Amino acid sequence: MTDERENTLTKEIESWSKFEYALREEDRLLFNKMLNECQQKEEYAKAFKARGEYNSAESLFMALIFQQQKMISNLINKLSKHK
Repeated sequence: MTDERENTLTKEIESWSKFEYALREEDRLLFNKMLNECQQKEEYAKAFKARGEYNSAESLFMALIFQQQKMISNLINKLSKHK
């Protein structure tokens, strides 16, 4: 049984499909990768569900920002270990 809020996340991601066509191919691939990762990670899905369908775009943006911040933090940690 699919949860209605999971459908909301899927619909929100699908609503951005037209945006990708305005991007260059390399950017389009990265854009799709980011959206797919947000949809696949359970931690983001749980947070998305907590916000509800009326905040779907904001929830997606926060998931993307959080994902980027985690990558930045991991890179900083790796670089600091090499010093």
